[in-house]
Amino acid sequence: MAASQLQNPLKTPSSQLSIKKHKPCFLKPRRLTVSAAHPHLNGRKLRVAVIGGGPAGSSAAEALASGGIETFLFERSPSTAKPCGGAIPLCMVDEFSIPHHLIDRHVTKMKIISPSNLTVDFGSKSLRAHESIPMLRREVLDAFLRNRAESAGAQLIPSLVTHLEIPSSSLSPYIIHHTVNNSRKTLAVDVIVGADGANSKVAKFIKAGNYTCAIAFQERIRLPDEKMEYYQNLAEMYVGNDVSPDFYAWVFPKCDHVAVGTGTVCGKQDIKMYQQGIKQRVKNKIKGGKVIKVEAHPIPEHPRPVRVRGRVALVGDAAGYVTKCSGEGIYFAAKSGRMCGEGIVRASEGGEWMISDDDLKREYLMEWDKKYVSTFRFLDLLQRVFYGSNEAREALVEVCGSEYVQRMTFDSYLYKKLAKGDRWEDLKMVFATFGSLMRCKIVGRDMAAFNLQLFP
Repeated sequence: MAASQLQNPLKTPSSQLSIKKHKPCFLKPRRLTVSAAHPHLNGRKLRVAVIGGGPAGSSAAEALASGGIETFLFERSPSTAKPCGGAIPLCMVDEFSIPHHLIDRHVTKMKIISPSNLTVDFGSKSLRAHESIPMLRREVLDAFLRNRAESAGAQLIPSLVTHLEIPSSSLSPYIIHHTVNNSRKTLAVDVIVGADGANSKVAKFIKAGNYTCAIAFQERIRLPDEKMEYYQNLAEMYVGNDVSPDFYAWVFPKCDHVAVGTGTVCGKQDIKMYQQGIKQRVKNKIKGGKVIKVEAHPIPEHPRPVRVRGRVALVGDAAGYVTKCSGEGIYFAAKSGRMCGEGIVRASEGGEWMISDDDLKREYLMEWDKKYVSTFRFLDLLQRVFYGSNEAREALVEVCGSEYVQRMTFDSYLYKKLAKGDRWEDLKMVFATFGSLMRCKIVGRDMAAFNLQLFP
């Protein structure tokens, strides 16, 4: 079907669309010089479709709608959520105004257990009195963020996107084909934000390139009260070839159950074997528990080769924003969505002007890379150094016994920026790390690269 034969809302003034209007709540668009190549949108506002209603998509939609953009938020399954450990950094609670009643647990203690069952208490001494790691359920968080985006003025469309028609010119609309209750519909928009996860259809339509994916597998297990009491404010991480050849396994507390899971890149075909491995390691702690849900999901291992093409931008898992080493993605998903939405608002001056590929790269992509690319590279290096063998994992757990290492780790994780440490303590940490690695006979090229990262 030709685009000209479709019902095209780009020709309909905003006043004739039944979308709630709200004043922007936190965005202050920056005035830019707009060239003749960016025409003024007379009689209507810029229209943006956000495809995917997780933390990335909902945060993008909220930022867009709050900034005066006509916003459509597509989510195929509003009642479901991506399988996820559910840990978020402390800074996200205030930065994204997450209500405290959504948080199931405030973890103040962690244990890291090596292949030989060497256990290090992580946080009991190094966390400050007001600090914790909030744990929540993705289905609860996702629903809250979607509802907030709707309250800001985004129109939620519970629909499966099946196809995108790419425009032939810089001013023509993108046509989104989607199905609602087995009924085929179309929508024309100026800009698309792809927030549809690791298997992103949007990325495929714009030929954004592939990336390596890990698989995460977890079981939610409801424990007897006395067993659940042990995990009241405790999370556990296990490393070893029996639970993952290149990642870690976890036991994270939820409201009335625990999530027990693992992840891997190179051993995806054996994921159930590794899941049995972690359940064997914790069998006495979860004895008598009942599995209430089984979940699995792909997780990107690095950013896509292309994250902006034309007037389409990728955010969250669709862009590949999951950190190595920790496997964290919730904060970076929400942050990338918000940064992308705010960038579109700035570039369009509150939805008054058409935007371009260069605008998206300048206002979103360059800002994102400037802020976070060093963090992603550093954690990638840590994973290569410490997750490659059981000997390296023993060294990792040994190094984590240092209160200075723990404090630096928490400062970086909780507040989402690489912590600036004491040079003398950094030097001692490097020597201690070398000592642990030498005892494990694994000092090599990756450790030299790690050293260069600390002392450029």
